[in-house]
Amino acid sequence: MFDYPTIKFIWWLLVGVLLIGFAIMDGHDMGVGTLLPFVGRTDTERRVAINTIAPHWDGNQVWFITGGGAIFAAWPFVYATAFSGFYWAMLAVLWALFFRPVGFDYRSKLENPRWRAFWDWGLFVGGFVPPLIFGVAFGNLLLGVPFHFDDTLRPFYEGSFFALLNPFALLCGLVSSAMITLQGATFLMLRTDGEVAERSRKAAIACAMAVIALFALAGLWVSHLQGYVILSGAEPGAASNPLAKTVGREAGAWLGNYHRYPLTMALPLLGFAGAALAAAFAASRKSGAAFIASSLVQTGVIGTAGASLFPFLMPSSSDPRSSLTAWDATSSHLTLNIMFWAALIFTPIVLSYTSWCYRVMRGKVTGAHVERNSKSLY
Repeated sequence: MFDYPTIKFIWWLLVGVLLIGFAIMDGHDMGVGTLLPFVGRTDTERRVAINTIAPHWDGNQVWFITGGGAIFAAWPFVYATAFSGFYWAMLAVLWALFFRPVGFDYRSKLENPRWRAFWDWGLFVGGFVPPLIFGVAFGNLLLGVPFHFDDTLRPFYEGSFFALLNPFALLCGLVSSAMITLQGATFLMLRTDGEVAERSRKAAIACAMAVIALFALAGLWVSHLQGYVILSGAEPGAASNPLAKTVGREAGAWLGNYHRYPLTMALPLLGFAGAALAAAFAASRKSGAAFIASSLVQTGVIGTAGASLFPFLMPSSSDPRSSLTAWDATSSHLTLNIMFWAALIFTPIVLSYTSWCYRVMRGKVTGAHVERNSKSLY
């Protein structure tokens, strides 16, 4: 059994790993959906792109579902506050995701150009909207979310959906969208050939350059934001009580962890280096290396957001004392330990099965293959 402070930190790391796994695995599915109307000029080319992710997209959503479940189990205060406060944003993600299963299953049922074009754009929405909204959500976390707790620890959200769409949050949304689209572009390079692979290569270079520019701009903006600092309370080993602390705001506070823990500087550097390497490998047509470099981008960018916020999980702009942190918004000591051992057992099983699926269905999807199996493929 780990002590309470240690297991709290471990679960902060584990949730971060789940988010990174989601960005890498389901991210390339969403990235392919975003690129679908642009890398495929003919119906066959678009079916090639669709069938690169067709065998795996629903399995990759396990990362998304598990991430939500982990937040519910490890950080119940965060789950309750975020999912109620961001209600319409979460619904927008859900509605966008509806296009994916229906689009995959019904797109090729009719040989009608308008019918197929409609579902192609539906798959675009399903790929583009979720990462955009997730990035907007992270941007609002860095700004602070307008909520507070009363004396009985009931959360009250005071914002609106449109208030979430502020300039800084939209910039973070563009960072998220660019890096997820990069993931999809490098995956298409890896799994296709001919014109689709060539267009994907060009898209990967453009997205990598966009990630570098947007990530740098976001970092510069963050350095001038009013961040949050714990002034007293929120002891790592204390029982969970978000109101048992004092929180202040300081300009540039989100950069504090990089001064206290210099090793964390590796995370933003990994984001920039991964994007530069992805562009270089794409330019030299090294698709496998480009995909690995793109995965490093996901790790670096998400890790940077987490390291900047730590130990905060959901800062409150209307009542800083109500801000949720990794020390005072967690489940019980026993719950965290039980979940840790469950994760230790089942995560390798999921990874092994996923690896086996990708190994069995490895190789490139070609136009000739799609035409030969027109009735059985998406």
